[in-house]
Amino acid sequence: MLYIKVFSLLFLLVLLSFSAGFSSCNFSSQKTKPKVVWDTLELTVSAYNSVHWQTSKENSNLTAWGDTLKPGLKAIAVSRDLISRGFKHNTPVKIEGFDSIYLVKDKMHYRWSNKIDIYMGNNVQKARNFGRKKLKVYVAVDTIFPSE
Repeated sequence: MLYIKVFSLLFLLVLLSFSAGFSSCNFSSQKTKPKVVWDTLELTVSAYNSVHWQTSKENSNLTAWGDTLKPGLKAIAVSRDLISRGFKHNTPVKIEGFDSIYLVKDKMHYRWSNKIDIYMGNNVQKARNFGRKKLKVYVAVDTIFPSE
């Protein structure tokens, strides 16, 4: 059931981003569009890279959930306490100051709490320049499909 909900949410996000380019077209009523419900939290946000000395794994591109990281992928790692607050595998997340929607792809070590890391490929300097910040983070918790 969770996979269906996550797939529906991802499909909705892709559909909405695709249809945004056709705003001049007159499609069906705005009332029938699904609505994503976001929960807002203020969290510590930092950045990480897929380099062996940051991940302590032989395969630094492999996440704790088994996904493969590639530079350019919009992914985040979450502290494990956030999983019970809706930050489950492949959940869409928006981050204050960023235009893109990120997906939860990795879990952090148990020592961290109330924290996310933004994946920045192999660009260690970019991650260092980003530093650590307190930002608002929006996690998709539900999708409402209005009746027609």
